[in-house]
Amino acid sequence: MKVLQICHKPPQPSVDGGCIAINNITKGFIENGIDVKVLTISTAKHPFDKKYFSKDYISAANIESVFVDTKINLVDAFSSLITSDSYNISRFFSTDFDILLRKTLEVNDYDIIHLESLFMTPYTHTIRRFSKAKIILRSHNLEYMIWQRLSITPGNPAKKVYLKILAQQLKKYEIKIFSAIDGIASISSQDQNKYIQLGCKKPMITIPFGISLKAYNSGCHLRTSSAKGFRLFHIGAMDWKPNAEGISWFIEEIWPTVLKANPDLELHIAGRSMPNWLVEKEVSNMINHAEVENAQDFMLSNDIMIVPLLSAGGMRVKIIEGMALGRVIISTAIGAEGIDYKDGENILIANNAKEFIDKLSWLKANPEKLYEIGQNGKKLVETYYNNQRITEKLLSFYDKVLGK
Repeated sequence: MKVLQICHKPPQPSVDGGCIAINNITKGFIENGIDVKVLTISTAKHPFDKKYFSKDYISAANIESVFVDTKINLVDAFSSLITSDSYNISRFFSTDFDILLRKTLEVNDYDIIHLESLFMTPYTHTIRRFSKAKIILRSHNLEYMIWQRLSITPGNPAKKVYLKILAQQLKKYEIKIFSAIDGIASISSQDQNKYIQLGCKKPMITIPFGISLKAYNSGCHLRTSSAKGFRLFHIGAMDWKPNAEGISWFIEEIWPTVLKANPDLELHIAGRSMPNWLVEKEVSNMINHAEVENAQDFMLSNDIMIVPLLSAGGMRVKIIEGMALGRVIISTAIGAEGIDYKDGENILIANNAKEFIDKLSWLKANPEKLYEIGQNGKKLVETYYNNQRITEKLLSFYDKVLGK
């Protein structure tokens, strides 16, 4: 089987969940002997640099990249409001990348064109003109839902109106794109059900985020003893709006109350593109590490991961990674969407200050639960989020779409 994987950002370096998800799909193709070629957009936010790839990876994926300026242009953004075009999508279209795609399709026949995220769907017109391959959308999120949820959170009324318009435009676009693709590999069953509710009749399958288990087998120990306070932590790219919104909500609305009830707790936060307001903000018992060199080491140096998301969609890669390392996760229900969890068994769900306090107090009273819940989370990942099994499932779906 020959697969062309088209990405909205380079698979490496793995600086955020999206990169990790893309990279694991590519690695799954390579490890299963698939003849894969990767074309990727490079941006100021996600530059392409071959130093992050091994020679074997470059050879196996035959990876090529084109720089695209995806920075928001206020004039274009305003114009899109008038024309009803989705600027979130159109800014990822590049004539140079389209030319590279066309040249690639003219000299190669592919069975499957795998589009990483909705942002790559503007290229379906070129794909249809120059290829007979089946087009599969790898849906990382229902993009309109992120903006829809952001539009209903407290904030500037004018900004909320703008976000609502963006959400409406994205929703129309996502429905329109059904006719341009041959199948959807959604990242969660919740997202798959939402596609069905939107009227999608194309073949669909849930392909969650997967990890290579051998990369997470070490260090799943507990850092603290029951006599010491827990070290809470949050890690995530802070230039992703739901992360910035969530951690702001947590430190402003929840952390003071949690700390009052548990003064021996510490909160450690880390992430790429840490905003100045958060770097400069002084918060009791909070340590800001900004971007850390090794995410796994950071997670292992702390005890309990918090995921205070209010407006995300899809599936949180960092939760799967934290579980794989045996860390206890306390997340909002929205943050844990897409994961086949059981509250109190392999994760703890908290949606407000009282629930966070209750969960933390319960852990302090039952410190053995740190290990038990952590190990249950690890078993969940080993059972359902093993990248080898997930890749095999995806390839079987390809065969189905191809009529094999």
